[in-house]
Amino acid sequence: MTGTSGTPDATGTAGEGAAGGGAIGVLVVDDDFMVARVHRAFVERVEPFRVVGVAGTGGEALAAVGELRPDLVLLDLYLPDVFGLDVIPRLRAAGHDCDVMVISAAREADAVRGAVRQGVVDYLLKPFEFEDLRVRLERYAVQRGRLLGTVVRSQADVDRVLAGAAPGAAAPALPKGMSVETAELVERTLREADGTLSASECAALTGVSRVSARRYLEYFHTVGTAEVSLRYGVAGRPERRYRYRGAVTGLALPPAARP
Repeated sequence: MTGTSGTPDATGTAGEGAAGGGAIGVLVVDDDFMVARVHRAFVERVEPFRVVGVAGTGGEALAAVGELRPDLVLLDLYLPDVFGLDVIPRLRAAGHDCDVMVISAAREADAVRGAVRQGVVDYLLKPFEFEDLRVRLERYAVQRGRLLGTVVRSQADVDRVLAGAAPGAAAPALPKGMSVETAELVERTLREADGTLSASECAALTGVSRVSARRYLEYFHTVGTAEVSLRYGVAGRPERRYRYRGAVTGLALPPAARP
């Protein structure tokens, strides 16, 4: 395939296919090569994802999917040759069943509605931080594994898949590396807070590290249990503050784990 520079991409060659083993192969599509490089670095930090290629136009994306057979495409919408959402039906017409996650600065309601109609697995607004993408990738990996391993014997099995719950479980597992006990502690602390909490404040109240507190808070934000607001100081980047919104059935903690 060719990357944004028009030269062969070092991550894959024709016929190589997606990442082997248990890895999830990802194609990054963005016309800004610096942005694509950042997104690629973010993806490579999340197990079991592996970037198999990078494309800078809709045409390159179509060719790359045919050559590299990725499992997931991170798709920008503002491409130089075609609007990103128009790439999806072309992929389907060509017989490609890869999943698509939109990563774009497009905030128009029509773009979001169009993405939903096209069946994208997620929609992440630029700019974003590593944690924002990591939570979504981990959630996708859990859902993908569930779909691949599901055996449909009854309507209940179908309902569990559509609701996002694994067969025999009340709710999906937390992303890899996260524990129910810590998630329960962070969620309870957030729920009992008077107003909003920062990651640092949550860490101090729970005894976990600030990085861990931030990861759990971002997870709850992603699944809809928490909302985020920004507090701007005199200098530096704004502080992210979290407020409890309430549990979202089938997305946050299993009911049995709640206090």
